[in-house]
Amino acid sequence: MSFVAAEIDSQPDCWLRAARLAHTPEVANALPPVDARVAIVGCGTSLYIAQSCAVLRESAGLGETDAFPASEFPQSRRYDRVVALTRSGTTTEVIRLLETLPDQDSTVVTTAATRPAAHRASATVALDFADEQSVVQTRFATTALALWRAHLGENLEVAAEDARRQLQRDLPDRLVGCEQFTFLGSGWTVGLANEAALKLREASRSWTEAYPAMEFRHGPISVVGERSAVWLFGPPPAGLVDEITATGALVVRADIDPMADLVNAQRLAVVLAERKGLDPDSPRHLTRSIVLADQ
Repeated sequence: MSFVAAEIDSQPDCWLRAARLAHTPEVANALPPVDARVAIVGCGTSLYIAQSCAVLRESAGLGETDAFPASEFPQSRRYDRVVALTRSGTTTEVIRLLETLPDQDSTVVTTAATRPAAHRASATVALDFADEQSVVQTRFATTALALWRAHLGENLEVAAEDARRQLQRDLPDRLVGCEQFTFLGSGWTVGLANEAALKLREASRSWTEAYPAMEFRHGPISVVGERSAVWLFGPPPAGLVDEITATGALVVRADIDPMADLVNAQRLAVVLAERKGLDPDSPRHLTRSIVLADQ
């Protein structure tokens, strides 16, 4: 079994552990308080999880919340708290951003409080139990999201149980046989759609795209056909399933927690990679952390 496959399997337990951690005073104080104006930043997978976290917090009425790539943070804006998601804690763009925020409260969510990013933040939440050996990121990302959801008051028991059930099921043959994959989301699941597309792209070199569900009609629907799968996270907009079905594409949707559905997309990425003879732990041109030379 690859490292990433084992890490995917471990996610439900990690989520519940993160949920318990979210309610400890130390972690609760490190995460943004109600009504704070918050920016969440990350790179790659962490950016897409940041997108989901931002929508969840603002939708819950807890305060204005934005998400940015760490390299594109708008320095002209003022935030009460900047939250940085970084598995490695060594990502250059995140560290450079934190170094520019001396007068702002900042929190780093990472895998160890000893990492460089943590040394540059006001507070650190260390998810050491969710660290990974694979270059491809899975359980750290979803565990960070589970932590955030629990911090916002959600119960993660259903999500964990949904994921456990999915891990016991085989992926459909037709899905595995598709050649093109489009992921759609709405609200907080747009970030999940983006992350699902990235997982297939980096692990299996598959042709993948991701869009807000309502945007799919505005051009992207023209690329799908009988060898395509269109995967919807959460309830679909009215009429969209019928329109996708008419293209001949496979419609993928499940009445489960969207985070558990992301687990299935992660599993698909591994299966597709292995069928192509690729190593899902070490995609070409990628490293576990992007550390840039000084410029």
